[in-house]
Amino acid sequence: MRRTAALTATVAMALIGLLSSTTPATAQAPPGSTRNGAPASAPVTALAPPDVSLQNIKAHLSQLQSIADANGGTRRSTGPGYTASVAYVEQRLQAAGYTTRRVTCTPGCTSGAGPDLIADWPGGDESQVVMSGAHLDSVSAGPGINDNGSGSSMLLEVALTLAAQRPSMSKHVRFGWWSDEEQGLLGSRAYVTSLSSADRSKIKQYLNFDMVGSPNGGYFINNITTAAAADLRAFYTNLGLAPEENTEGANRSDDASFRNAGIATSGVAAGASATKTSAQAAKWGGTSGRAYDSCYHRSCDTTANINDTILDRAGDALAYAIWTQAVGTSTGRDFSIGAAPASGSVQAGQTATTTISTATTSGTAQTVNLTASGLPGGATATFAPASVTSGGSSTLTLATSPSTPSGTYAITVTGTGETATRTTTWTLTVSGTGGSRTFTNDADYTINDLSTINSPVTSTATGGAVSPVQVRVTISHTCAEDLRIRLRGPNGTYYTIDSSGGTSCTSYGTRTYSVPVSQTAAGTWTLQVTDDYRLDTGYLDTWSITV
Repeated sequence: MRRTAALTATVAMALIGLLSSTTPATAQAPPGSTRNGAPASAPVTALAPPDVSLQNIKAHLSQLQSIADANGGTRRSTGPGYTASVAYVEQRLQAAGYTTRRVTCTPGCTSGAGPDLIADWPGGDESQVVMSGAHLDSVSAGPGINDNGSGSSMLLEVALTLAAQRPSMSKHVRFGWWSDEEQGLLGSRAYVTSLSSADRSKIKQYLNFDMVGSPNGGYFINNITTAAAADLRAFYTNLGLAPEENTEGANRSDDASFRNAGIATSGVAAGASATKTSAQAAKWGGTSGRAYDSCYHRSCDTTANINDTILDRAGDALAYAIWTQAVGTSTGRDFSIGAAPASGSVQAGQTATTTISTATTSGTAQTVNLTASGLPGGATATFAPASVTSGGSSTLTLATSPSTPSGTYAITVTGTGETATRTTTWTLTVSGTGGSRTFTNDADYTINDLSTINSPVTSTATGGAVSPVQVRVTISHTCAEDLRIRLRGPNGTYYTIDSSGGTSCTSYGTRTYSVPVSQTAAGTWTLQVTDDYRLDTGYLDTWSITV
């Protein structure tokens, strides 16, 4: 994403070898899944949106980092690092079957700026173009891996996934990698200017992806209330992420070039130099009071400056939007089905739930009846409702009994429609009832003003943690409003369970929290208590967690 003022620097020369081809996953997956499957042996028709390989996206990022390292640490649009980046993306696309063309960055671009790269996938109604794009250049200060290697690499992998699956197309799909964005959105503006009015009118939607892996990022959507944003908004909403409008990036990335030409636009960003609020940290994780990307436009914007989860979801969100808008036949009727979350854990005798979502992929909506198979012994499944109109969703509740055997089960959810039958898989891990699943640390920890303490416990429970885990905390402190409390899981994820702030002071005492998690039960769980204000002190007496 560009600053409001241009940056200048010199760049060095060199060129690196290209990454050998790695075919992306072709198995179908529901929105938000993180499965990385094996490539199909032959082209297949896939109406459900696929999973996009995070591993492959990160391989592209590593190549862009290597390109920058070989060219003075930058991929600025006027230097050899940018030209090498274009060559890398172009070669991968051509090998996958895309028609590519380099579009000279003119008029109005920086002297010496490299070309835009446009890629068209064959098929679909060419009078209805669904287009997505990302800028490929960096600032001169660094390699630009989050800004915007993240958007460029994610876009490339979505394009390669489409090529690997080769579904029938109802609309035409086009991708663009932009030059000279950091100098003022110049590459995308030059491309839009070069189009005739007839060609501009064929582009029905443009989605932009700029900085989609910010390490302390969030989930922001451009023009979130518009029709162009509907699929992206639905994807993140289905994951319970409550996306927000991208106010920080308004008119600061390439979607502005298309919107100014009258083309419907949206897109995704994870945030730049603005500060994450406490409310955003509570719902998305991360650290409040810090920038979404502390390395924005700096030399430290390297492959270490990426949030894998946020990046992975951006790729799946774009795939969801493209498959919803452009995949399928324009005359037939069909639908897709998915589970979110795609997996869950439960202790024998308890229940687990997931949301089964459907979408009309072609033609008109139809009635879909839902059933489940592959249940473990002693378990029952119910849907509320048991029948939906495609585009609707249902809650699947699976109730286990104390006698349900431990293990991991692939639950097949079948949607039987009027013209087709579609399935999705929900993976459920059941842990046994034997052995304690409550773990306690009763050591005292002094809580001083403006300080943080960390109190760990080690869980030896097997299987997945039963979400929500139960956390019971006893603290001797006369002002609970001073305290910010977070839980850190064995996989390193932080969950904010109590926030500081308020207009009065009350004693803390003993409090119990239910914390939604998604990870294994075994390992070290840490309670982190931070005193954010002066005057009142105390100590953590004891805390326990039931997993």
